[in-house]
Amino acid sequence: MILISKQHFSGSRALVEILTRIQSAERPMPVDLTFFEFGSIRYHVEASASDPENAYLSISTPPLSHEASPSSSGLPEATLQEARKAYHKFAEVVEPPREGYVLTLKLNFSGLARPKDRVKAINQVSRLQSLVLSSQLRDMLGSLGPSGTMKLVCSQREPFFVSRTAERIHAIFPMRFRDDTDLAIATSFFQELQDLGNSFAGAPRCSWSPIPPPELRGEHVHRLTTNGGFVSFGVLSRHARGKKRAARTAWILLNFQAFVKYHIKCTRSHIQSRMRQRLEALTEVIQDASLRGGNDAKTTRSQAVVKKRSKRRLISFAKANTKLKKGLRAILDKIKRLRLRIRVKGLDRLRRQCRCFAVPKLPVPPRRKDHRYHKLASVKSSEQG
Repeated sequence: MILISKQHFSGSRALVEILTRIQSAERPMPVDLTFFEFGSIRYHVEASASDPENAYLSISTPPLSHEASPSSSGLPEATLQEARKAYHKFAEVVEPPREGYVLTLKLNFSGLARPKDRVKAINQVSRLQSLVLSSQLRDMLGSLGPSGTMKLVCSQREPFFVSRTAERIHAIFPMRFRDDTDLAIATSFFQELQDLGNSFAGAPRCSWSPIPPPELRGEHVHRLTTNGGFVSFGVLSRHARGKKRAARTAWILLNFQAFVKYHIKCTRSHIQSRMRQRLEALTEVIQDASLRGGNDAKTTRSQAVVKKRSKRRLISFAKANTKLKKGLRAILDKIKRLRLRIRVKGLDRLRRQCRCFAVPKLPVPPRRKDHRYHKLASVKSSEQG
């Protein structure tokens, strides 16, 4: 048994895939498969290797309304006639249907020579659910009379109401949501649908209200308890004129709540993807800033090291300069000492004691500017004497 998720189109993709595999198989293959769609609609496909040309398709759908449920033997005769007319080229209605199902078709695509015709026939069979549900909805709307309200249940958790007046048919959907985010997205969607949908002349009139509309007066309170308000569509007679258009309108109404959930899911996915992109962009900016900050820190550290080294060099140079100055001073002092007069200790004392002897004075070194020689005055006086 396979459980298929909800689909938001009139045809069953799972049924198309199964029938296509049966038809394209090179050898006859036995098939006995049961699967569900929309949680309550059950399909059963059966084919045998001994009879490869024929395949049996059965469908079971719950009644849309317990107030106007179909007979226990199966679908109403109008629905069976419509199925015979739609699939008369390649299918037969089996009566009675298989046990536990409301309709069984015997499919035989051997009469369709072209592959294109077979593909078209398989797609048409995949819309069997749409044919059954729309036929039930049309019968219920006809049983309403000129006025009245009926509760329809396509999904057990998502019932809706159909009300008929003299001018049009109103389909009213109570909307319920578990998550506050889904509620906010759905409320915005309903407001836009009301504003933009009513701008088209051929579209059904749409309205959204947080309180129940007047058509639901007298209903039980538990049926009208919602947190998303009420969405209603006014279906005119031209929207249900002709079988194809009526079936299409009925299918859209039956799948409106599933479409809203699909829209909310896609919107949340889009918002999350945009948030992830924004987060990645901000992360790149932060990383770039951190890298630049690291480079600045390295530059600051290197500058501090250079300054410290230059300061050390200045200190060492100052010390060397001081030592050099001291050395130069010592050298200059020595040079000065060499240029001074030579003094002999005790000579002055001897001169004072022995004044009779004339002690010659040592010559003073000449200055560079005068370039003159000094005569010894004492010598001249001694010679004269």
